[in-house]
Amino acid sequence: MIHLMLNKKVYMSEDTGDFLSAQADMFEDEDARSLLDQLFVDSRLYSKSQDFMELLDFVVRLRNFAPFNAMLLQVQKPGLSYAASERDWFERFGRKIKEGARPLIILWPFGPVALVYDVLDTVGKPLPEDVYSFPAKGFIDAGKIKVFAKLLENKNIRWVWTDAGDNKAGSIQVVKRATSKESKTAYLIKINRNHESANQFVTLTHELGHLFLGHLGADKKLGIPKRQIPEHDLREIEAESVAYLVSRRNGIVPKSQTYS
Repeated sequence: MIHLMLNKKVYMSEDTGDFLSAQADMFEDEDARSLLDQLFVDSRLYSKSQDFMELLDFVVRLRNFAPFNAMLLQVQKPGLSYAASERDWFERFGRKIKEGARPLIILWPFGPVALVYDVLDTVGKPLPEDVYSFPAKGFIDAGKIKVFAKLLENKNIRWVWTDAGDNKAGSIQVVKRATSKESKTAYLIKINRNHESANQFVTLTHELGHLFLGHLGADKKLGIPKRQIPEHDLREIEAESVAYLVSRRNGIVPKSQTYS
């Protein structure tokens, strides 16, 4: 499937048509395509069909990059939504790159590589709200977020910051299930470190909603009763309902209707 995609031309904006043709020609020979296939096998990021479909959707959405470069960006930063060069961010969108932002590498037709940056690594003129996957308005001190992380440790929930794009807000999972009445089930919650504190708070309440609604199973130590776990769509609606109520009561307004 990757072979087929790399042989396709992807249309770019009118001022970069030559760049498009050059990008596509970079991957025409068999040796190059074999190397690209091996890259995605070695990355081990797309062993699940859902993950791979998300990759394909991203390649379709990011029309200003050749297919392989779009894939290369996702390997470097899963969940990436939009990326552009420092010059494009400034000239086209009036935005600058944050100090210390990590550049992402793409192959360049007239040189070895070029650098681009994630939308979350830019500041400046406001972008349309629809650009962001999980928009949220309001303010919560970043210090409080760190306090929440320490409180969760008391419940055997380990907090990990992830370096991801805008489309990956967070997740929660069971690490080790309790095997006796005395032991506790261990959990791992992941939160995107690149999001603003308000977004992180909404993500936190959403993922804890999954936990305390029993979507990960019963847990007597946490007072979570056993229930029939609903299908995926209903689980998301339930968790987002919790996130909406808790966030609004803390001065944060998520746009839950845009992604529920």
